[in-house]
Amino acid sequence: MTKKLMIIGGGEIGRPGTQIETENIDRETIGLSGKVHPKLLFLPTASGDNPGYIEVVEKYFGKRLGCRIDSLKLKTKEYTSQEIRKKILASDIIYVGGGNTLKMMKCWRELGVDKILRQAYKNGIVMSGVSAGGICWFKYGQSDSWKIANPKNPYIRVNGIGLIQSLHAPHFVREPKRHSDLKSIMARTAGVAIALEDCCALEIVDEKYRIINSRAKAKAYKCYWKKGKYFQEEIPLLKEFSPLEGIIKK
Repeated sequence: MTKKLMIIGGGEIGRPGTQIETENIDRETIGLSGKVHPKLLFLPTASGDNPGYIEVVEKYFGKRLGCRIDSLKLKTKEYTSQEIRKKILASDIIYVGGGNTLKMMKCWRELGVDKILRQAYKNGIVMSGVSAGGICWFKYGQSDSWKIANPKNPYIRVNGIGLIQSLHAPHFVREPKRHSDLKSIMARTAGVAIALEDCCALEIVDEKYRIINSRAKAKAYKCYWKKGKYFQEEIPLLKEFSPLEGIIKK
């Protein structure tokens, strides 16, 4: 079964007062499903099941992009394990929203959702998301979960599901302090970080990847320490897919 991921660094999808920014990327996500009107399951866990966010997703992915939308409201509704499993595995696309990554991962692990999502990935369901919804698919992520309570707090490293054996940093230009904090986090983290600017995405199909964007000049970076020196290398935007190993290893 072909394994498919779309990790989006950030961008708006029609929240009141904003422009839609990631439509090119989101249409590519839909294309990965192989269906004209795929079943998209929205996981708004990181936002605490914010009803406004759910409404935006339903309007954007449903009315505008033609998906059949359902939401898995793990923070505000109770489900049996069988109900959670059925909702996830019956989907064509999983779309995870932004918010507090730390709280989201804690909720998922308590309910066993992380294990079901790994199964969905193996089954060929498209796994996607933005910000916290991108971090979750990696081994680690650079998260602002502590900063939500107090902006003076540092960015922290959180554990994700581990479908990709590296660290992910979203919003790489919008939040400038991510640069210096990522450098510190990677000093104590083995391997590589993949940093994405808003409106830039990492698309992975099996063991190959490419970088796509929905805004000119939105970029991706490979960040790591080697022999006492820190590297931040731009990952080129290419139409062709390349071996994933090239960006997740030093």
